[in-house]
Amino acid sequence: MVKRFEDKVVVITGGSDGIGLATAKMFAEEGGRVYITGRRQELLDEAVKQIGHGSVGVQGDVTKNADLTRLYERIERDHNKVDVVFANAGIHEVVSLEAIDEAHFDTMFGLNVKGMVFTVQKALPLMSNGSTIVLNGSIAGSKGLPGQSLYNASKAAVRSFARSWTTDLKARGIRINVVAPGGTETRLIRSYLDTRPGAEDALNQGVPLGRLGQPDEVARAVLFLASAESSFVAGHELFVDGGVAAV
Repeated sequence: MVKRFEDKVVVITGGSDGIGLATAKMFAEEGGRVYITGRRQELLDEAVKQIGHGSVGVQGDVTKNADLTRLYERIERDHNKVDVVFANAGIHEVVSLEAIDEAHFDTMFGLNVKGMVFTVQKALPLMSNGSTIVLNGSIAGSKGLPGQSLYNASKAAVRSFARSWTTDLKARGIRINVVAPGGTETRLIRSYLDTRPGAEDALNQGVPLGRLGQPDEVARAVLFLASAESSFVAGHELFVDGGVAAV
């Protein structure tokens, strides 16, 4: 049986944990030649062991162009192509408007916006007709969630990129879509919820399905958007949020 991503070269930023790691495992199981990035070498090494299937970890920070250049140079040497990019690396911070300072702004937009722009831009020379890009957005990009206006705005930018880049790259046959998770059971969100009594119950009450999502549930949506199964889907934002955006 032919696997959906047999011999496809897949790049996943922020692939050493959470949604990125879950997605990397699924791509690898479907035959993809997976390259992941992460800033912490020890987490990256452990993730590569979990993913298996000849996956490769390239340590780096997507906010640093030199690190992205090194990533794609490695892939060019190994395969001379990129078939799928999942631009997943990002950060979430709850910071009230009154507390925002330049460091908060630079960190949030540096990773969630600047990092995404150059992750995609630097992949393009290796991409061809039929290649796909999936951007990791968030339900926050469509909501006015309190205390996190920087995060909300950074994810709204991701949604806008998908629209603009769909038209920019249509002549090259490269499709771009956004996966937009709601609250998802990752190490980061768990550490946040566990230090705030009642926060998880309050979050779940706002979700029609009444619970956090699982990384694998988001990963399956990413693989759909990256595959031929979604061949006539472009510039779309697919919410994986238990119904929050729809209801």
